[in-house]
Amino acid sequence: MRVFKVIQIISFLVLSAYAAIANSKQATPSNSTSQAPSFEEIKKEFSDNRAWRLLTSIYLHDCSPKKVRSEADIKQYVKELCDLIGAKRFGETVVVNFGEDERIAGFSMTQLIETSLISGHFVNRNNYIYMDVFSCKAYDPDVVIAFTKKFFEAKEARSHIILRR
Repeated sequence: MRVFKVIQIISFLVLSAYAAIANSKQATPSNSTSQAPSFEEIKKEFSDNRAWRLLTSIYLHDCSPKKVRSEADIKQYVKELCDLIGAKRFGETVVVNFGEDERIAGFSMTQLIETSLISGHFVNRNNYIYMDVFSCKAYDPDVVIAFTKKFFEAKEARSHIILRR
């Protein structure tokens, strides 16, 4: 079981690094003037074998302080999200509370899914959430963004959608 947790943490760190490296050529912010790909376009990219993975990075501001600090709510979110997008969970959701620096202290979450990984960090100081949904199975990013914003009662949500080719 320890090996499984180490793999989840490493996966989280790798995915976070990929998201940080993504530039504006690959990423389309949902609040930019550029048009994010529609779900129909995403499905076509997958069916034509031009896309291999889909990453939706969501930045949530001013979320419910209760939900940001609740391990049970975070795990419930993961379960409901996986059901919503038809993702098969692999193992248990790992939620760890850490961070000595108050700027970043809070829960971090990883959930391996059969098609890749869901991860997030929940910042206590400002009630911000940074969520990544990464999968080689097509899903509708707009559905994921709307669900995530509603679940965590965020006042603001921004996102980047990246199709990996």
